[in-house]
Amino acid sequence: MSWFRPSTPFRLATALAGSLLLLGLGGCQVRPLYATDSNARAALSSIEFSDADDRVEQEVRNQLIFMTSGGAGEPAKPDYYVDLDVTTRNIGVLLELSSDTPRAGRIEVKAQYTLKKVATGEVLRTGRRMSVALVDFPTQEFAKIRATRDAENRAARELAELIRADLASWLGR
Repeated sequence: MSWFRPSTPFRLATALAGSLLLLGLGGCQVRPLYATDSNARAALSSIEFSDADDRVEQEVRNQLIFMTSGGAGEPAKPDYYVDLDVTTRNIGVLLELSSDTPRAGRIEVKAQYTLKKVATGEVLRTGRRMSVALVDFPTQEFAKIRATRDAENRAARELAELIRADLASWLGR
């Protein structure tokens, strides 16, 4: 035996609230965060990227071309154009006090990009992304140069993944 018996108006209000909640949630959809549908995939494969000015920018550009086209290369007749500007900074963060030389550092790779529609020249999206790779500087000069280059490559790959995800989310709308 229950001490609370809901009245008919209370039951109707509860049913109405539940129906409105289900109706409101009916328009929602669940998709994986980095999933791309066939329209976004086709749009990504029709992007042309600007020419590179230095080695790190070329690395970012190559990674973007590979990720957006699935390894097929740049399209012959692109629908979109991405103007890409990449800068690199090498920062020594851990100094050896006796010789004032860095023993560890960070490589910052920053990109500014603009997505344009080729047919109209309309700017669809502009963005900035940054990637950081940590690096240890050995005492040998060649090993130091190689460690710096490897860190630049890691940061360039990560930056290309960020830009690709941004372009995919924009073109998937």
